[in-house]
Amino acid sequence: MPDAAPLPGPVAVVGLGLMGTAIAGRLLDAGVPTHVWNRTASRAEALLARGARWCDDPLGVCRLVITSLYDGAAVRAVMEPRLDAAEAGRIVVDTSTVDAETTEALAARARRRGIAWLDAPISGSSVQTARGEATVLVGGDDADVAACAGLWAILGGRWHHCGGVGSASRMKLVTNLVLGLNRAALAEGLVFARALGIDPAAALGVLRDGPAASRQMETKGPKMVAGDFAVQARLAQHRKDVQLILEAAAAAGLTLPLAAAHRALLDVAVARGLGDLDNSAVIGAYAPPAPPERAP
Repeated sequence: MPDAAPLPGPVAVVGLGLMGTAIAGRLLDAGVPTHVWNRTASRAEALLARGARWCDDPLGVCRLVITSLYDGAAVRAVMEPRLDAAEAGRIVVDTSTVDAETTEALAARARRRGIAWLDAPISGSSVQTARGEATVLVGGDDADVAACAGLWAILGGRWHHCGGVGSASRMKLVTNLVLGLNRAALAEGLVFARALGIDPAAALGVLRDGPAASRQMETKGPKMVAGDFAVQARLAQHRKDVQLILEAAAAAGLTLPLAAAHRALLDVAVARGLGDLDNSAVIGAYAPPAPPERAP
């Protein structure tokens, strides 16, 4: 585990969904004094048992606050009142996947209070984050990014400073576009293999050993084959991200036909009740092939 010494004192984590819980766990494993807050307090119980402290005033107690919330509306609702009451000199690191405009507006609001705001969405599942295998994308001023140097090493095995505030949020949408399409293509390929009479597990083995291989085959392929949709990253949340991708593309005057097709596929999956399952459950958007008709 990386040395946590460079961090500016205790750290607060606001939002304890899958990713926020993984982030808090990484901090605790690194020996960082960790304070937590969540709108549903019961989600903090496991972390409190590990040594975290509950904190109703994260920006008042900690200089460094990490947010991990569902969407831009949630980040605004939770953080705007806290920003307006906070003292200067704080740093907020938002790991939520939100649109860049929301990030820039919050950063401007924070700046007026003398508070630094960095967008730092994490590319990887909660399981990968808990293992330190995720990639952190960071947007913000050089000095603010440097002040959090110890944090990036704790959160992921790799990190990239993408530019100013908002740049990491934009890059996260690019990443999620490619990642999601890789996952959808894998699901479609496995369903196609099964329809052709090929055992999906055998097909996955061939795919992983050939030029079509992708990291999704390592992380999500076995889950698709086994029908194991225990949540690492929720399908409905990725559907939200794909909507952000399409909206950002439209604002840039661009049409993304593959992303649009992917959203339609995710819509089917959500309609079939798969939204709260792992995003590997996208394979469930495909109806199983009808059995061949038997001759009378």
